[in-house]
Amino acid sequence: MFRRVGRFAVHRPWLTIAGWIIAAVALAMFAPALKSTTDETEFLPSHYESVRVGNLQQKAFPQTEQPAAIAVFQRADGGKLDDTDKRDVIKVAAGLDGKHHEKIGKVVSDPKAVSPNGEVALANIYATTKNFNDEKLPDSVKKLREDAKPLLSGTHLKMGITGQAATQLDAKESSTDTDTMVMSATFLLIIVLLLVIFRSPLIAILPLLIIAVVSIVATGLIGTAASIGGLKADSSMSTILIVVLFGVGTDYILFLLFRYREHLRRGQEPKEALVEAVARVGETIASAAGAVIVAFTALLLSTLGMMRAMGPSLAISVGVTLVAALTLVPAVFSLLGRAAFWPSKAWRKEPRNRFANGVGGLVAHRPGVVAVLSTAVLALLAVGAFSMKPQFDTSSQMPQKLESVQAMKDLQRGFSAGQSDPAMVYLSSTNGTRLDQAALETFRGKLAAVDGVGTAAPAVVNGDGTVAQYSVILKYAPSADEAIDLAGGELREAAHGAAPAGTEALVGGTSAVLADIEDAVGHDYRVVFPAAGLAIMIILGLLLRSLVAPWYMMLAVALGFGATLGSTVWLFQDLKGEPGLLFMLPVIVYLFVVALGTDYNILMIARLREEVRHGVPPKEAIRTAVAQSTPTVASAAIILAGTFGVLVLADNSMLQQMGFAVGFGILLTAFVMAMLLVPTVTSLLGHKAWWPGHQDSPQETPAGARPVDDRVTHRS
Repeated sequence: MFRRVGRFAVHRPWLTIAGWIIAAVALAMFAPALKSTTDETEFLPSHYESVRVGNLQQKAFPQTEQPAAIAVFQRADGGKLDDTDKRDVIKVAAGLDGKHHEKIGKVVSDPKAVSPNGEVALANIYATTKNFNDEKLPDSVKKLREDAKPLLSGTHLKMGITGQAATQLDAKESSTDTDTMVMSATFLLIIVLLLVIFRSPLIAILPLLIIAVVSIVATGLIGTAASIGGLKADSSMSTILIVVLFGVGTDYILFLLFRYREHLRRGQEPKEALVEAVARVGETIASAAGAVIVAFTALLLSTLGMMRAMGPSLAISVGVTLVAALTLVPAVFSLLGRAAFWPSKAWRKEPRNRFANGVGGLVAHRPGVVAVLSTAVLALLAVGAFSMKPQFDTSSQMPQKLESVQAMKDLQRGFSAGQSDPAMVYLSSTNGTRLDQAALETFRGKLAAVDGVGTAAPAVVNGDGTVAQYSVILKYAPSADEAIDLAGGELREAAHGAAPAGTEALVGGTSAVLADIEDAVGHDYRVVFPAAGLAIMIILGLLLRSLVAPWYMMLAVALGFGATLGSTVWLFQDLKGEPGLLFMLPVIVYLFVVALGTDYNILMIARLREEVRHGVPPKEAIRTAVAQSTPTVASAAIILAGTFGVLVLADNSMLQQMGFAVGFGILLTAFVMAMLLVPTVTSLLGHKAWWPGHQDSPQETPAGARPVDDRVTHRS
């Protein structure tokens, strides 16, 4: 099949390229844009309590204005606010209130809203919408920041706006800057590395142009799927999409180009060499892409909507990249022929490849020693994974220079950390009768008595008196671990236990949402990990026609996963002193390292199978396969790891952790597992590794294929 696909693309290049360009233009013009959301409740199933709170709030208080942000005032010199300063705070708040920006209901400053230490005053910014993902709301907050500058002129005050809408605004703008930086760094890295590898400006530039077309097609298909299927994406999707498309795309192009160059060196004509390259590595690329696709698709089993949205989007991207690698890439290089390698002439000669030959020789002659040492290194690094602390405080991972982050720190100098985003407790009648006022006050007292609660405001009752709303200010920042544990634990237990007969109590708000997300992540660990691993094993089994090889290959990758996570813990928690790692990081590392890293194991084991099918003795086959595959694996891994590694340059700690973890994990997979551990275990198992299919049996050259001696040529 792959030979027929390659023959069509190579001998009808203009038709193939035209088809891709037409698809890219059509999708760019007509495909719907992908809508983003950062509302955590939209990412949880309806049975979670925080989601039920949102539904109850919309039903019981449909017109209520919601606190969207907080303006934090203090003196520029850091001193205590005097009476003049307090009057200025009221004037500034009134001036902002008079601007009447869209989705902003009012800006109110209570003269009593001054911190006990006298250094901080607040003004509440209320929204006319409960949808904080409405793009107009953050834009209006941005305008309020600009409006405040002339109003503050002539006073001793400075002001910053924090809270949910302000944080969303800063996160969005920061993400845009990060996308630009990641895109630029990724382009530069790929160009430089391809120039070093091939010494050809055409090969350095062409993959970027090809992947740019692939990106347009993939984004259009994702938008169409999102529109039809109602998918959503979180705010970091664009950054991850860039990395996946360019990283994976470059990998598959390298798989093809290395084999293409190899056949040219054997004296084949360019078109014949391209067809042969597609025929030889097509199954490998398809299997590698299939492993990635099923791993990402397994995210549909996730409880978290953000992961369910990420899975299909990334799966579509890899699927489009696979099709491009087997059609668009051969078509483009068919037109260029040998000129693609200009001006370098190095492609004509078999390189010395001392490193690759040395690794091949070591693996072939010392398999037991290499297997033990590589396993020991991975196991040692994996020890650190046991001390990982999941971190749900996403605000601490945002760039600290952002106004919302700085204003929150200023607010916490004078008020409870939870002042900006209180927990919301709802008491609703289960039989439709009006709530008793005395019982409501008693209930409030029990909420206020919970350890960790700062204050509980008097109940606000809806129109028919059947639902009461309590604003409960915690002593901790909304996304701090203490607030999450409190909202999801003791506060909920107290509210449920104190609910009067005939009523039901529900606890919501940011801290409660994060508590529910923490519970959902635990579910994902138990479901998504095994499902993705099983799917990848099935693909490996189908590729290798073996029941044995998939087991030790997946065990090796699992060990690499532990080593990756452990290394990340040591770097960020122990060396950098961060309180923990992003709560989603294990899922992300598992999927990216297991799925993408398995590519190199597939490439290596497929080449080994190819060698033994030529009738080469097992030890020689191991040496040849490793020596021939090492340059491809090393080059592809360095580029893929580098594309993820550029995320370390981001200001966002979450992206830094993700960039290091996935990048380092890919390098471990390539240089330790694919080059050392998997080949040595295969060598030690011998014929048993291929049971029951025994794909190591010598086979005749398929009809229509030109026999080519692919064994490595060694030079002194």
